[in-house]
Amino acid sequence: MKVLVIWRLLTVGGVNAGWRNRAVYFKQHGIETEFLYSTDHGGAHIMQDIATIYITKDKKEIVNIIKKNAYDAIIVVDTGNAFKWIRKANYTGPVIVEARTPELIKLSPHLKEFRGIQPKTLIVPSKFQKRLVSILSDDIPIKVIYNGLNTSFFHPILKHEIDFSVPPILQTEKKIIGWIGRVDKRKNWPMLVEIAKKIKKDREDIEIWLIGGAQSNQKEEFAEIWKAENLTDIIKWFPVIPYQQMPSVYAKIRISGGCTIATTKCESFGNTFIESMGCGVPVVASNIMPINEIVINRETGLLFSGQNVEEAVKHIYEIVDNPDLYQKLSQQSVLHVSKHFAIKEVGDQYIELLKQINGEVIRND
Repeated sequence: MKVLVIWRLLTVGGVNAGWRNRAVYFKQHGIETEFLYSTDHGGAHIMQDIATIYITKDKKEIVNIIKKNAYDAIIVVDTGNAFKWIRKANYTGPVIVEARTPELIKLSPHLKEFRGIQPKTLIVPSKFQKRLVSILSDDIPIKVIYNGLNTSFFHPILKHEIDFSVPPILQTEKKIIGWIGRVDKRKNWPMLVEIAKKIKKDREDIEIWLIGGAQSNQKEEFAEIWKAENLTDIIKWFPVIPYQQMPSVYAKIRISGGCTIATTKCESFGNTFIESMGCGVPVVASNIMPINEIVINRETGLLFSGQNVEEAVKHIYEIVDNPDLYQKLSQQSVLHVSKHFAIKEVGDQYIELLKQINGEVIRND
């Protein structure tokens, strides 16, 4: 079987990280995955040596790609224009739509008009996202399939297996708090700034690693405030860390006795949560859907109310200052991810869906 995934943005983020894991797993089961993107936002390294990638805005080239490859299925991720390309290519195979944008106003254009294409099903990464999508579509089946994690790659790495000479460099006296993601409005970096200011005032044994943001639309605004607030000593910024190095980053955070913090206002899933937990690193995040679908409060992390800076900082201190609690959260996190988000568990669901849809097409033909 050969499938094409169409998404307009080749980013360093959860959607592509999740699809990277799927593509590897699909290949092990005889399914070849190819990816078509309109714009590269620095995410090409995520798919390096994993799958064929096309990056083009040329409509003729896109139509030709669809025509010549005889795909058994096409999966469209939040790309409304894809349906006119598919129609222009006279593609008659099954089309699946993935709805990943967690904001209704931004998601609506991609589900508003299918241009004569009838999707077989809508895939969403969380129960929260299913509720959101059901507002926009009531005549197409909606199926929840979580993002999957390669737990043989994202797992607790032993200390002797870590290359401590590769950035970020771990300061032995510091407990590391990791903040991973784009530097933009939705990820809510201003809250991280307020958290950092509070921690800097309280103590000297905590350092924050901001991982990502090289292509973010608010990176200059963040950099200005980061320097103006004199936070360069407590927030160490690493705009580009290759995806392949992230298990080592999480291992350094775990060994320091630190955790990850998410200040995001909304998500459709949140890949960094399962990456962190899979590596044995507890998560501190807001008690909102779908985060509380993924992070179990007091079992795999601690959840704070809304955008409450004081409570978030309190939870960070509770984790880093209580070794017994830390050990419990760390162990439970690994088990939780293995049970619910391991790529075998969720990858099989997607493969079964593809086989079912492909079988229906063959019978109809």
